[in-house]
Amino acid sequence: MTAYASAEANSPVGVFVCELRTVNHRYLEISPRLPDELRPFEAALRERIAARLSRGKVDCTIRPAAGAQALQLTIDAAALERLTALHQELSARFAGLTVDFAELLHLPGVLARPEADPAALQAALLASLDRALASLTATREREGAKLTAVLEEKLEAIARIVAQVREWMPQIRAALRARLEARLAELKQPADPGRLEQELVLQITRSDVEEELDRLATHVAETRRVLALDEPVGRRLDFLMQEFNREANTLGSKSVDARTTNAAVELKVLIEQMREQVQNIE
Repeated sequence: MTAYASAEANSPVGVFVCELRTVNHRYLEISPRLPDELRPFEAALRERIAARLSRGKVDCTIRPAAGAQALQLTIDAAALERLTALHQELSARFAGLTVDFAELLHLPGVLARPEADPAALQAALLASLDRALASLTATREREGAKLTAVLEEKLEAIARIVAQVREWMPQIRAALRARLEARLAELKQPADPGRLEQELVLQITRSDVEEELDRLATHVAETRRVLALDEPVGRRLDFLMQEFNREANTLGSKSVDARTTNAAVELKVLIEQMREQVQNIE
């Protein structure tokens, strides 16, 4: 489900921002981007996200806050003086020797970062992540409520089609019997009444869709029940969409009437629309 959230945190190494972006994905995929000083806590970050989210592609970016005070760095003056003296000594022997000041700062012991308590740093990171996750979850819940309303509308349309097909079935059976009798009447020799009944029963059995209609009604009820659950339901809905589609296909293959053929097509359109929306549900 698509959403965005961010939160700031004060830490021993300065103020940083935790940004979360999620897009639709069949499974949970977490992609963290952390500064070097926070990389040791990547496993804890992944675990915290997985505890709150179960589906979607999650981009988690930790960055310094805009306008935040720069990290306090110190230079070891004694070490720098020793390196300067060494440079002067070597310059007398190697006239072409040049040293860049920035390169000196990268040498071990010249530039020192303040030591930060790892526990305090991790606590600050996870606190900002928790606030971002809370905001992200609230956004996803609001979107989920809208998607639920859309799915309820589609389910109601499916229920109406199922009820309509049930009403048509006596007429369809009667029309099937009339067609069979008309064909037999065209034969030169009179047909055996028993054989007529056998053929009629066979044709009706082949075209009987009561079982498919019952299953569709059951799937409608089950989908409504699942949508009301207070837990991740995306994968359950994925499975139900497959079951819906299977019954709609069978209904179409058994059809002996244009009305039920059109009904099967309408069902498949509604089911596909639902399936697309279900991909957005955790």
